[in-house]
Amino acid sequence: MMKPCSLVLAMLLACAGAANAGAVPVADLPAVAPADIVIIGEIHDNPTHHLTQAALVARWKPAAVVFEMLDPAQAKGADGVDRTDANAMAAALQWQGSGWPEYSFYHPIFAGLGDAKIYGAALDRATVRRAIGEGAAAVFGADAAQFGLATPLPPPEQAAREADQMAAHCNALPSEMLSGMVAAQRLRDAAFARTALIALTETGGPVVVITGSGHADKARGIPEALAIAAPNTTVFSIGQVEGDPDPDARFDRWIITEPTPRDDPCAGFAKP
Repeated sequence: MMKPCSLVLAMLLACAGAANAGAVPVADLPAVAPADIVIIGEIHDNPTHHLTQAALVARWKPAAVVFEMLDPAQAKGADGVDRTDANAMAAALQWQGSGWPEYSFYHPIFAGLGDAKIYGAALDRATVRRAIGEGAAAVFGADAAQFGLATPLPPPEQAAREADQMAAHCNALPSEMLSGMVAAQRLRDAAFARTALIALTETGGPVVVITGSGHADKARGIPEALAIAAPNTTVFSIGQVEGDPDPDARFDRWIITEPTPRDDPCAGFAKP
């Protein structure tokens, strides 16, 4: 009989070579947070993914939770608010009109936070747009090199990321925008990583990051930025996907769910 993975990170990683070891039911994830920083990905409009995040946050009781969906001011607005009160939290977080799925999707996460400190990692849209034209390093600031932004991507990796951006935007982007979109993505991943490290320093951890599964990608997302900026910090990445992922899925573990019903997001897009 195969020995089950231990609750500690070293044993989790040792088990990763087993067939299909990456895909796990939620119940088989550890009873305690498996790293200093745990990134739990999602598909934003899939309510099942948020219920899973809520269950893991309640299980692991992190000292801090970083949200892609919040900027620092929104996170600060929730100080002192009853986290179990959906209406009060939605108002405090200024959720309505934010562009994210309705607050009810995310409320189970906030309701289960306990005393965890809330951090917002979102950059404002103007800052992200600047990265498209000026590059990620110029916008990020003095510590750009610390997070790997001062180093250009190798040409094959740049091309692969540009292809991913084109596909993610329904093949409707002008080709001249692709390099800028990659820069904006790198900027956001580095910003999320920086906020996670601030949260770890201020609270002692563990820290959970709630974000899209693309940002949980170990080779291109937040984990990559953390590996460059803080190589001695342990990081564990969980992706949530609909249907079977790529055989080389770049998460430490992933959870497979049924697709949520949605309209075709690419319907009506004009091709370049």
